Amino acid sequence: MVPLPSSSHRVSPVPSNSRITPAIAGLCLVFSHAHAADQTTTTTPSDNHTNRKSTSTPAKMEHISVRARRMATVATSATKSDTPLIETAQSVTVITRNEMDVRGVLNLNQAVRYTAGVTADQRGGAVGTRYDLFALRGFSVPTFLDGLKLQDSPTGYAVAQTDTSRLDRVEILKGPASALYGQSSPGGLTALSSKLPTDQRFYGGINTTGGMFDLYRVDADVGGYATDNGFVRYRLYGTVNGQHTQLTRTGSRRFSISPAVTFGGNGPTTLTLLGNYQYDPENGTYGGVPLVGSLKRAPYGYLPRNFYDGDSSFEKYNRRQGAITYIFNHTFNNDWSFTSRGRYDDVKTQYRSVYDMGYYVSDDTLARSAIETYERTHNLAFDSQFKGKVRTGPLHHTLMFGFDYMQQSATEVGFYGAAPDLNVFHPNYKMAIDPMSPWVNYRTDSHQVGAYGQDEIRWDRLILTGSIRNDWYRSHQVESNYNSDSRQSPSQITWRASGLYHFDFGLAPYISYSTSFQPQSGAVSSDGGKTMHQAAPSLGKQLEGGVKYQVPGTSILLTATGFHIEQTNVLVAVGNTGYSTASGLVHSDGFEFEAHAEPYKNLMVTASVSFQKVRDDSTGKPLMQSGKGNSSLFVFYTMPSGPLKGFGFGGGMRYSAKTYGGEASYGSVWIPQYALFDGSIRYDLNNLSHRLHGWTVAASVRNLFDKNYVANCLAYASYNQEFCYYGERRNAQASVGYTW
Repeated sequence: MVPLPSSSHRVSPVPSNSRITPAIAGLCLVFSHAHAADQTTTTTPSDNHTNRKSTSTPAKMEHISVRARRMATVATSATKSDTPLIETAQSVTVITRNEMDVRGVLNLNQAVRYTAGVTADQRGGAVGTRYDLFALRGFSVPTFLDGLKLQDSPTGYAVAQTDTSRLDRVEILKGPASALYGQSSPGGLTALSSKLPTDQRFYGGINTTGGMFDLYRVDADVGGYATDNGFVRYRLYGTVNGQHTQLTRTGSRRFSISPAVTFGGNGPTTLTLLGNYQYDPENGTYGGVPLVGSLKRAPYGYLPRNFYDGDSSFEKYNRRQGAITYIFNHTFNNDWSFTSRGRYDDVKTQYRSVYDMGYYVSDDTLARSAIETYERTHNLAFDSQFKGKVRTGPLHHTLMFGFDYMQQSATEVGFYGAAPDLNVFHPNYKMAIDPMSPWVNYRTDSHQVGAYGQDEIRWDRLILTGSIRNDWYRSHQVESNYNSDSRQSPSQITWRASGLYHFDFGLAPYISYSTSFQPQSGAVSSDGGKTMHQAAPSLGKQLEGGVKYQVPGTSILLTATGFHIEQTNVLVAVGNTGYSTASGLVHSDGFEFEAHAEPYKNLMVTASVSFQKVRDDSTGKPLMQSGKGNSSLFVFYTMPSGPLKGFGFGGGMRYSAKTYGGEASYGSVWIPQYALFDGSIRYDLNNLSHRLHGWTVAASVRNLFDKNYVANCLAYASYNQEFCYYGERRNAQASVGYTW
């Protein structure tokens, strides 16, 4: 059979100003054992006895560290500059390093679970170590690292994955953002920020973690001044980790190291070089379970959650990825600056798998197929911009003019074939796999050039923002197996306009309109197949309005948002003719509420609620794997005094409304709603003894009550193929860490 794309990103061989209150709230005085991830400067107070006669005994100096950290009330992704969220006319969720540590986050799929509008774990609980698969406002979204896009391969297997141990923070920007970022999704994007050298003379830490499913993990981080005056600073961090997945006979291993060096100290010109090499010799499985026997009862009952549909002797996912990034900043004066950043990365994967076809050949025997691909991508990305401030009468302008460029060269050789059937009661995981037939053999070269501008206008408390961009995209793909040669060269203008008014008492209502575009590949005809041409990009537009409230002088931030998204020019297949029409229209309408509060440094509260309706007009159904909403609450409290001083405890609840999984032989597939509970504890051992200064112990558990649930499904009635994916089982871990 001809391989068809799945709906979950991979191609599968089966259908498958300046209010400064937030900044002040982010400053605190702490002793010199501040966490290494915080940006810290050390100052020595002047001697209070300078008018007295000096003695030969040196004065005892008191060293105080001032720790300044970007709070969850400031973000860069929406405007490409540090802007308070209360003054950002778009919905942005910030997940800080501290929050990830408290929750025991090990991958991006886990990090976003408490975000409003997210349909999490689209491939269940077993794939999070391989790919980051979740939807935002109903759409798959791209990932940007340090402001530069992580480019996917054309078929989606050679995709870089960023280990969360490398991250300082995560930002989820919701809604179209092409006016600043180019090709992107109507749902938004994920913006990751790497750990970089900080203003500390010497710091570091090591953390060891162990847990269920044979989890082992060692994360190390060290940095400081390479020169006495701090003009050159360095940082080196990495991880070694591994774990069996919740499926029988599968597991993952990873080795990652990231060196970084910054030249320029606190001067007007700085250059940071950041490298990374990551090797995943194995990375779980991409398979699932049949719908009948998981979501729907089979004649024999239900399959266990550890059921594995593949072949352990054949299964392989090997990924090597390397990257080098530069970040250059120059400040001309108090008003104007220039920033440039770029990255080269190389991703190489070998993927081999046997998986079930989603149907039975008898009451207890599954049909299976096999796939093998060798894929490699070479990617370049650059983004440079001038920023400045000017004044015209009563109006204060913050201007930005930018240019970016992306290039990719990708190759893949793939094979596909049948595999022996599998008896679910007596599975044999070491059967011979017949040689497979060539499936794809392509080379793709693509380029994107974008020029953009933005003006943030402030008049008293009114903030108006306008952004506009033009992109020129070219793609050339040669497919050797089918002797095809296809080209694309679309260009697109995208823009954004917004208004926000920030009242004295902290309230900020806003409204915004933004657009997006995404190139897409496929043969399109508008005259019944008589003439064919490459598909134009799909286009997105969003109207969003809402209100934000930040309690003055605190980091307590509440956001309520309503949105309407339309995606047009979506490809709609015309029967089995091999071509499509660009007639698809997708709507996404919803409401979201989020609360982030750190009213005291020993209390953290995050809460979210979302309701959404995502509809594909071409089918009259929701988008496959899109949920109807979610809600969550996470609270963590650290005892400030008493015998348990330094002991922190908390937990969370996350609820997912029902999700549409496609059309099965019996009708529409809806995955039931579910609610899960998590728990965390931490203890600073310095409170037991000064000899334990810097030591911390922690533990966390996900799905505390071990709820058995299906996370998502993919059902294609026309192919008689129906897959589902079990959610993450109870998973507990404990760690011991030391920082200096």
